[in-house]
Amino acid sequence: MTNVLVCIKRVPETSSEVRLTDDSMDIDAGYVGYTLSSHDECAIELASQIAEETKGTATALSVGSPDAAEQLRGAVALGCRGAILLEAELGQFGPVDIAAAIAAEVARRSDDGEEFDLILVGNDAADTGDFQVGVRLAYLLGRPVAMGISTVEIDGDRVMARGVAGAGTEIYSLPLPAVVAIQEGGVDPRYPSIPGRMRAKRMKIEQRPADVTPSGSGRVRLRRSAPKPSEVQILGEGPDAAAALVDVMYEIGVVPR
Repeated sequence: MTNVLVCIKRVPETSSEVRLTDDSMDIDAGYVGYTLSSHDECAIELASQIAEETKGTATALSVGSPDAAEQLRGAVALGCRGAILLEAELGQFGPVDIAAAIAAEVARRSDDGEEFDLILVGNDAADTGDFQVGVRLAYLLGRPVAMGISTVEIDGDRVMARGVAGAGTEIYSLPLPAVVAIQEGGVDPRYPSIPGRMRAKRMKIEQRPADVTPSGSGRVRLRRSAPKPSEVQILGEGPDAAAALVDVMYEIGVVPR
């Protein structure tokens, strides 16, 4: 039996144009909705699979505003059986603070006899991309950690973690309890079932203040990359462009030579 804690974050939708706040410290979410990072969605799927296969439990946790309850209920609809919200003003929290808040909650529950054998986090968040929470959380808990992992499997008292590295695959065997940072690509997140949606609506989310005094992110600013310029090649006009078009089709492999 493996009990899994999956840590998720409420982030702005980034499918459309990304706008920054006036101070360039955050994404301006005034024109978009909120969702989960793709990494977090895959982490939820893996947590649910492990809980089902080992007869354990999967619990979702988020650090943030009360609005994050929406994402926690989404995780419950996808297979998690419990949800924890550590209320915090994320604008004042950096990766150090978030890792400390999660570690304090894990330690508190351990003192009460509730152990999490495996903690899954998204490899990075879609808004700030800090890449730090997994490593910092593992350090605080004194657990081994693997980053950039696509799939995980439980093998007795160890977790087998696989991730893509260049043209190959990296495989790690970590003793439990452990922390693993998940990146998208290894699994396809499931769609919520009707029973899952109903369970999520009835679920009582455990809410309490994050047990940490924030030190801040230390972030100087966020910066958007300049959009790539589009290029247009004019092949010609009318019948005169036919030969050039055929050459392009040969070049991109649409027409075999």
